[in-house]
Amino acid sequence: MHFFLILKSHTFNSIALFLTFWVIIFTPRIYPDDYITQNQKYIDVLHYDINIQLNTKLRTINADVKIKGVIKNKDLKRIDLNFYDNFNISDVYLNGEKTTYENKGTRFSILKPSTLVDTFTIRVVYSGKPVRRGFSSFVFASINGQSVVYSLNEPNYASTWFPCNDIPSDKALLDIKITNDSSQVSVSNGKLIDVKTVNNKRTYHWKTYYPIATYLISLYSSNYKEFDQTYISQNKADTMKIKYYAFPYNYKKAKVDFSINLDMLKFMSKTFGEYPFIKEKYGVAEFLWQLGAIEHQTITGIGSSLVGGDNFFNDVYIHELSHQWWGDAVSIKDWKDIWLNEGFATYNEALYDEYKAGPAALRSTMLSKAQNRFSGKLYNPHNYFSRTVYNKGAWVLHMLRREVGDSTFYSILRKYFEKYKYKNVSTNDFKVLSEKISGKNLTYFFKQWVYEGTGRIEAEYNWDVDEDGDDIYLDFQLEQIQKGYKSYNFPLDIKINYKDSSNEIKTIRINNINVEKRIKLKARPINIELDPNNWLLSVFKNNG
Repeated sequence: MHFFLILKSHTFNSIALFLTFWVIIFTPRIYPDDYITQNQKYIDVLHYDINIQLNTKLRTINADVKIKGVIKNKDLKRIDLNFYDNFNISDVYLNGEKTTYENKGTRFSILKPSTLVDTFTIRVVYSGKPVRRGFSSFVFASINGQSVVYSLNEPNYASTWFPCNDIPSDKALLDIKITNDSSQVSVSNGKLIDVKTVNNKRTYHWKTYYPIATYLISLYSSNYKEFDQTYISQNKADTMKIKYYAFPYNYKKAKVDFSINLDMLKFMSKTFGEYPFIKEKYGVAEFLWQLGAIEHQTITGIGSSLVGGDNFFNDVYIHELSHQWWGDAVSIKDWKDIWLNEGFATYNEALYDEYKAGPAALRSTMLSKAQNRFSGKLYNPHNYFSRTVYNKGAWVLHMLRREVGDSTFYSILRKYFEKYKYKNVSTNDFKVLSEKISGKNLTYFFKQWVYEGTGRIEAEYNWDVDEDGDDIYLDFQLEQIQKGYKSYNFPLDIKINYKDSSNEIKTIRINNINVEKRIKLKARPINIELDPNNWLLSVFKNNG
């Protein structure tokens, strides 16, 4: 997910590099502690079959949802799901038989019969008007006199329009049939199976062949104008359509902006591994959420304010596409780990800039994400959608890259993707994998940057030159002065500049609050620079 206030500026230098600045909107965690019951962790949903009819005049839905799953705890007495209680429920069935239920608040419960062993199919038939929660969750709207319907479930609002086990770790397969007026194009996750028109109504049937988390299940329906591109897999064995859905008035602009996805898709597949949903599609649908974009699996939603026809928001497009790898294919076990989604996607913005324009672009993009202050810890953050999660998360990956080296870093990410594709992952899983591939104990790194540290490195330093016969030495002292985390452990590059315009980089390890180092030099320097290539989330002040 990407948030924007429309406050953004680009400055171009001689090689057309740019810095991008944005303001991320702050939102509370909005995930109530009692939303998920312990019982929900004892079931595993295998398949959702959602049949939903849209009434755009009344702004209501009629739906028939089947949920197939298994029970993982034989002692379970009650099957709990999430479903808002504002709908009119006409029928509820358990394994084909009508059953009693309780629906209160966001809890939907069915008593488990003693005869039910380990599998269940729950069917719920209902109608009504979805409530809008979080980032609006389910929206009936219009633009230029045309209806627009869309959903936005993240983090825990899928249950505002269909019953589900709304836990990110419980991924399932999906069939969804969307019925609207015949003039409307209805889009969802996965592959389009068929389109049926009866009288003045049209039904689109979409199906996933890869598991999907509930917060990524999506629906878009409007009078879209469509176009596409063709992507060829890295091994040349598969072709896939990239499908685009734009509002008619924005079609020409969308043709410019959306088409960049083909190049981005090639970059991502080459760098991290083949696009994970190659048997389905990748798509982009324009919608009316003006605050940003959302990475629904195989069908990214882009706010219409981010369709300008000038490739101005390429960082948004690469961010959302990156989520198909980081968040959709490799999914988090718990919202505490959300930096594994957003930090990764944010760092991919910088990696794509590096791919297009070189190391200077990487540094520029990362510096644009180095806020003066980050609030709270990266793991289990108070705010799931804060700058800490996005930008500090990106910086943690940037610093990990420096810590383990380029080739090892990319090996870690490729193996991470390969191992956890279509599965769920935790921060500790990523740490263990990083240690295994790098051969390093990274406990200190994750402790200071992910689990405990809340800010950045802040340090004061002094330096002097000492001559001992023909030998020249740099005497270097550094003191960490940041509040919060007491002492960071990090590699520090020191660039030594000489009178003849030459330079060299010496690397030392800072592993204490106060550090003194004596470094042999080839000549007397004119000055030094700390972290010249901007690998550290840091501020260094020269007290000399």
